[in-house]
Amino acid sequence: MNSRRAFIAGLLATGIAPTATWADLGAPRFVSAVRNVDGRFALCGFGTGLEIAFQVPLPARGHAAVAHPVRPEVIAFARRPGTFAVAVDCMTGEIASTLTTPNDRHFYGHGVFSRDGSRLFTTENDFQNAQGVIGIWDTKNGYTRVGEFYSGGIGPHDIKRLPGSETLVVANGGIETHPDAGRMKLNIPSMASNLSYIEGSDVAEAIELGAVHQRNSIRHLSVSDDGQVAFGMQWQGVGEAPELVGIHTRGQAPMLFESTDDMHGYIGSIAISANGRTIAVTSPRANKIRYFDIAEATQTATDEVPDVGGIVSTEDGFLASNGGGDLIECQDFQLTGRRTFNLAFDNHLVAI
Repeated sequence: MNSRRAFIAGLLATGIAPTATWADLGAPRFVSAVRNVDGRFALCGFGTGLEIAFQVPLPARGHAAVAHPVRPEVIAFARRPGTFAVAVDCMTGEIASTLTTPNDRHFYGHGVFSRDGSRLFTTENDFQNAQGVIGIWDTKNGYTRVGEFYSGGIGPHDIKRLPGSETLVVANGGIETHPDAGRMKLNIPSMASNLSYIEGSDVAEAIELGAVHQRNSIRHLSVSDDGQVAFGMQWQGVGEAPELVGIHTRGQAPMLFESTDDMHGYIGSIAISANGRTIAVTSPRANKIRYFDIAEATQTATDEVPDVGGIVSTEDGFLASNGGGDLIECQDFQLTGRRTFNLAFDNHLVAI
């Protein structure tokens, strides 16, 4: 594989070969930010057999990533709040471009491409004005920043695109922060989280959850093929957390899922199954994967996994990752396989 990659990369460099695609790289399936045993950070790609397909050094700790829809390129984001993201050329194993926010912005660790891959949209903090913005980057010209628009709230974290459209959905976590205050949360008594649907640069629909959930911060998203948006939350209040998982379809009221066990007020990642029937969420604080039946609006099972963070759907279930270096296969609400690597996975596992 390495010699094949080098051969294709050489052809690309000479201009003989057409633009590379993911197929030229052997069609890897997943990526994640990791920390190696020597303490250095990297972005890792994994193949169909969960073998390491590529590993590229990162300048600092990563958070999430997003894969270009056509060419073998991944944007790796700094752990929030961070001011850099890098475009990783997975064919050559080099950083092709570095994205740097304006001085009065920082990234929140997530982004999404337009359908054709010509634009990248990133969640950012306009901390001088205490509002969220979505940065726009031209991917054809070295990821040049070409504009921004309002995210629909404060503290936008995750962002997805609805299938078959250019409509974006943003998880505005509602928490105001400022670099001068470190990680301090500045507005908990008045925080207001929402899901915002953005068409063009306009907020077309915004969903809030009401007084009981006012201190629930919507953080992470997963979108099904038919446009349902599952969301995971993190509780900022005192006492027992209310529901931490929900699902929404545009034009309808959101549906929330009650849990039968304690997730310590914290959902780390969320994924909808390939068949659209199940939501899986992780909590590294509770060391649990939890599953919900969407049609029945009930919790169906829980698996115990230490320091579990990332989760993504597969053809026949889910794949999870943890800080102990494990990739864990989950089928029918049970742990069915595990591969362990000499590294630590960071928060998110991302499908290519």
